[in-house]
Amino acid sequence: MQETRLIFVVIIAIFSHSNAFGALDRVSDFAVLDNAGEFHQLSRYRHRQGLALMAYDATCENMDSLVQEYQALADEFSERGIEFVLLDSLDLGREAFADSALTLPVLEDDGQLVSESLGIQHAGDVRVLNPERLSLFYRGAVSSELNQTLVGVLNGGVSDTVSAVNEGCAISFPVREAHAQTPPDYVNDIAPIIIDNCADCHRQGGVGPFALDSYIMLLGWSPMIREVILNKRMPPMQVDPYIGHSNNARYLDPDEMQKMIHWIDAGAPQGSSEIDPLEQLAATTASEAAAEWQLGEPDFIAIGPSNDVPPTGVLDYVYEEVDLPFEEDRWIRAIQYRAGDASVLHHLMTFVTAPGEDFWGPERNELSVTRRFIAGYAPGRPNVFEFPQGTGVFIPQGHGLSMQFHYVTNGQRTTDETEIGLYFSDETDLREQLVQAVSARFVLPPNDHNHPLQAEHVFEEDIVLTGVRARMNYRGKKMKFAIEESDGSLREIFSVPAYNYGWQPHYILDQPEVLAAGTTVHVIGAFDNSISNPTNPDPGKELTFGLNSWDEMFTGYFTYYESP
Repeated sequence: MQETRLIFVVIIAIFSHSNAFGALDRVSDFAVLDNAGEFHQLSRYRHRQGLALMAYDATCENMDSLVQEYQALADEFSERGIEFVLLDSLDLGREAFADSALTLPVLEDDGQLVSESLGIQHAGDVRVLNPERLSLFYRGAVSSELNQTLVGVLNGGVSDTVSAVNEGCAISFPVREAHAQTPPDYVNDIAPIIIDNCADCHRQGGVGPFALDSYIMLLGWSPMIREVILNKRMPPMQVDPYIGHSNNARYLDPDEMQKMIHWIDAGAPQGSSEIDPLEQLAATTASEAAAEWQLGEPDFIAIGPSNDVPPTGVLDYVYEEVDLPFEEDRWIRAIQYRAGDASVLHHLMTFVTAPGEDFWGPERNELSVTRRFIAGYAPGRPNVFEFPQGTGVFIPQGHGLSMQFHYVTNGQRTTDETEIGLYFSDETDLREQLVQAVSARFVLPPNDHNHPLQAEHVFEEDIVLTGVRARMNYRGKKMKFAIEESDGSLREIFSVPAYNYGWQPHYILDQPEVLAAGTTVHVIGAFDNSISNPTNPDPGKELTFGLNSWDEMFTGYFTYYESP
């Protein structure tokens, strides 16, 4: 009898312990930029014991005193493992904080969606979040309960969400209220967003893991769509919209995010229309048109190797060389990639290389290298590239193409044989489009959440800068591209604050930069070699520069041609 009672007590103790975390209220993962353009994601604070944020409204009369109290807590607890930030719950935008004296980061709450998801109601509302389990330690005002909760978080003693009353200035959510009265319309509001931002990849035969080709499919995947919009995983919103612009980037406006989230929260109503734009799109020949040669029959079609792709697994990069039979020099004015199997080809990079030179060429040993880069393939949109008027990519006689393939598996064994259509130019006195690869060498220590790096290059001639590309591996965190002005200050022209090893597009600038001879360009970024990086294979490993995917590299590419 005593033994039975002991077993019962042990079971109750185990059950109580297992529910200690379950008693914490759940929260959604989210990602935002702050007023300095830095990327923040709740789940990427696993190297910290908690993330504290406070809703900020400068018009609230007691906001200054609240910030002072909150800052005092930050001064006390930041070094002990709690991260402190403010939240722009009014969604005023970065300009509103340009001259601010605030020392804590102010997170940009695009469309007020983070405030909505966290139940923010008043200025001064504080949330203390558990990044490890995506749960809530505390909700309420700056108070003694908050102080006690922070101590409890550090001691591992918070098993239930602590709530405290906050009666500060009310924060309104006008768009949410309007959408609650009249939800966004599937046909007129929602389907166009999916068509413009998702359907290129999420279609039958596309690289997306499922097809969004009907209302029913969209409804079924709506919980995941909500999740990936809030944490900015899809569309892959890596870039800072405030710094430069490129049509190659994936931008989703706050009003589009609001429509999607509020429509899903309203139950994803289909409406009364008998028309389904997603079904209409799937029934068209859009995918067939994408497979055609958009600029007409190429002057030459370079056929890539036949690469077998297994049904499952994570594949390393595939490197292949393609010989060109040209008996004379050629100038390329345009190209188009045509994937053999678009459902598995994730991206592809192509350089012009000399006999005996591989894909990496002189990048293996030199910090700053001038190379002939043709273009990069990315899934979804038509991969047609016309070089600026009067310019082209030069292919000397005897040179070939060196290609880097990245494949993803989709459950079926397949073979990819990608074609590159080359369009020649007969013009004379063309200016050669080149790429400057600017890199750094380093030792990356283990368990370092933000290891900064930078590199630079001086252009000796007048140039027109047309594009940039960031290149790191699994531990890459962020990269900016900047121009050094005559007074020594740096002017940022493009920023990738949320680098993703799986997405490495070549960003063609909407507005090219004309640089005088002697101008220095800078590449500024950082690695995240910690447990907070979800792609990190081993945060306890020290790494150095290397060109294999299991190594690390830090290279910024500047695409340019000499000024006329």
